[in-house]
Amino acid sequence: MRNISRVVVLSLSIIVLLSSTTHSIYLKPESHIKSATFVSENFEVGPGQIAVKNFWDIEFPKGHVGVKSFDVELIDEDGNSVPLYETYFHHWFAIKYFENITLSRNIEQYHDLRNGIVFQRNSGACQGYMLPHYWGLGGESRGTSSNLPDPFAVELGNPTKIPNGFKEKWLFNIMAIDTRGAYDRKGCSECRCNLFNLPNNFYNVTNGIDGKPLSLNYKGGLLCCQDNLQCKLRKGFDGPRRKLSLRYKIRWVDWDEHQVPLKFYILDATDRVKSNGSTTIHDCKVEYTIPRIHDSDSPNVQKASIPMENGGYLIYATTHMHTGVVNATLYGQKIFLSNSFSSDGRVLCTSTPKYGMGKEAGNEKGYLVGMSVCYPKPGSIKIEDGEILTLESRYENQFRTGAMGHFYIYLAEQLPNKDIKD
Repeated sequence: MRNISRVVVLSLSIIVLLSSTTHSIYLKPESHIKSATFVSENFEVGPGQIAVKNFWDIEFPKGHVGVKSFDVELIDEDGNSVPLYETYFHHWFAIKYFENITLSRNIEQYHDLRNGIVFQRNSGACQGYMLPHYWGLGGESRGTSSNLPDPFAVELGNPTKIPNGFKEKWLFNIMAIDTRGAYDRKGCSECRCNLFNLPNNFYNVTNGIDGKPLSLNYKGGLLCCQDNLQCKLRKGFDGPRRKLSLRYKIRWVDWDEHQVPLKFYILDATDRVKSNGSTTIHDCKVEYTIPRIHDSDSPNVQKASIPMENGGYLIYATTHMHTGVVNATLYGQKIFLSNSFSSDGRVLCTSTPKYGMGKEAGNEKGYLVGMSVCYPKPGSIKIEDGEILTLESRYENQFRTGAMGHFYIYLAEQLPNKDIKD
């Protein structure tokens, strides 16, 4: 049985001061934006089966570009959107890597990460390969905007930033949980360990994220949702296997002097920040369990205080959450101004959920189908270098496993000083 370093670290790596200054921004017309829709390679699942896959060298815009949006959904063989109550889309992550051109054939055959592959993670603070992706959501994908306002974009394909002898490439890491005929559909989608056909020695041979043997108190999450495992089905249920794939649409512009680059940060509500002298150490757990708390109507709150080594102007913010989320809020630091301080850390963004009301894909009743996005007026919110941000992730007060609270923020290090053009 693979340990945490393979299931989480590798799976997630190969598998978030009000400024008084005003800025004018040059806006180019929407006609300069290009768009393309791609379809990934397919994968097969049967009722109750888990699929954890890595799709290497996915199709992507070529050249020196600025990506404006990246949207993904799960489809069947006929190109139809798959509803969450049939296959729960736990997550998709788009991860950047550099591939040594001279070793491409060997990598294509063996995906040997020790030889010829260099990953380049986002600007977030989590340790190692924890949460390294540039884009990624889950069941809320269809209802969460990824659009970045002009003239801001994520710069990719810059030849001066690609190591000599390498190519810039991308991969998808995904987890999909087929819940057709599931005995406990909610439990399957939360990766409850007691619902899966885990081997008898699972807890003896599986390590947690801390590298120590997994505790018997681990009741559910990524470690119990490994590729090809089977969730318990209703007695007598028999359904067909089917092939699924990802349909993804990317909008981009050719890079020029009018574009303003953004840095992408993922902040994790489980991050337990420590210090070793002048060194800041991050300990992201990626997921957490919400215990049962009786006689309380208050939501469960998971909180992390995260120092930002490098700040910038907030351009976009949203969250990756799961069904049951109430909201998530990112606060700035309490600051002293002229011998006084703000009464509280200012709210940088509150992201709220949208729940489905019907049966069609994108509006599945009871499921989280979207998270709101914050688009502050450019220049209105500046995060200072070294500022400590507080992330609060709130879920309903119910037992839940594998809960996630990831805040996504795009920051611009500087703003253009050009006049706005209508």
